[in-house]
Amino acid sequence: MKNKIAITALGSVSALGDNPKSVWESYLNPESLIRFETVGETIYPVAMLSAETKRTIDDLRKSDVKYKTLDDSVLYAVAASRKAVEQAGWKDGHFGINIGSSRGATQLFEKYHREFLETGATATLASPTTTLGNIASWVANDLNNDGPDISHSITCSTALHALLNGVAWLESGMADKFLVGGSEAPLTPFTLAQMKAMKIYSVFQDAYPCKAFDFDKKSNSMVLGEGAAMACLETGEKTNALAYVEGVGYATELLQHNVSISSDAECFQKSMKMALKGVDLTEVDVVVMHAPGTIKGDLSEKNAIEKVFGNAIPLLTTNKWKIGHTFGSSGMLSVELAILMLQQQQFIGIPYCDVPYSKPAVIRKVLVNAVGFGGNAVSVLLSK
Repeated sequence: MKNKIAITALGSVSALGDNPKSVWESYLNPESLIRFETVGETIYPVAMLSAETKRTIDDLRKSDVKYKTLDDSVLYAVAASRKAVEQAGWKDGHFGINIGSSRGATQLFEKYHREFLETGATATLASPTTTLGNIASWVANDLNNDGPDISHSITCSTALHALLNGVAWLESGMADKFLVGGSEAPLTPFTLAQMKAMKIYSVFQDAYPCKAFDFDKKSNSMVLGEGAAMACLETGEKTNALAYVEGVGYATELLQHNVSISSDAECFQKSMKMALKGVDLTEVDVVVMHAPGTIKGDLSEKNAIEKVFGNAIPLLTTNKWKIGHTFGSSGMLSVELAILMLQQQQFIGIPYCDVPYSKPAVIRKVLVNAVGFGGNAVSVLLSK
């Protein structure tokens, strides 16, 4: 990387809460935030926003008549973006925006489609409120921003691809500030039914329905969560930097199956090697894995890490056992965990798994992984 890229702020809404203090306190608690809830007519394990955060979103929806018709995925993005931009002190409206989502306005799309099947007609706002571009456009409108605003979907690696794009704009000199992240509100009957049909949704009914990182599990255990997370990127060294982006990597592999990557996750091997180019591997103290809770997904990523790091394997962790898989926003929520561990100098492990490697005296660098359907892997190396 030609320039130093600082993360000067991070805002989020998720089952963890909506501020750094509550998020960190949630991580210190070994209990999962996944609960069994009725969605449609079926009970699923899911990780919903906290009651307090839901009230914040409800207040946002009521604050402007135009917001009443917006999907939760858009409102989550607006709420998280406001927090990030306020924390960074950006007030001039001159910055880029790249916010993505795997599914977009799922809740509204299902609602409008159901109405169409029942009546043969659809509402005037059906199209404009369900397009993917809705997310970044509404955030730009809310923040009175006049820079470029971009929405995209690269499935579950969407948020980290947004970070990649923000870094590219900053490195090119076309911008010096970029707001990047992802938002997802997938807890709808149809979305959950799709995951169940793929036979990857959790069937466990104990205290940890999602058994991400448990490499001995005999059943898939993916659980969905909801939320949004946004980071403010700036060029150069900053006194208010939370962390620095030291390396980025990306790769796509040829799929052996519609939804799975290779047994050794070749895409992750390539993305991690790119992000770690020129770095002493012994300085990487933690890897925040994508680890969706599926048998093949978890194991293939672990195999890739072992091939890349050899005898210098860092501590491994993930947050999906606690907040579920938040699809397009999951990568940035993993970045949030990485930054908190760098700030607090404390490793957050997984309560039902023994950590197989010794804990470092200091956390210097953290590697964050994400991958989505299509084998689109991203790795981001963060440092203090």
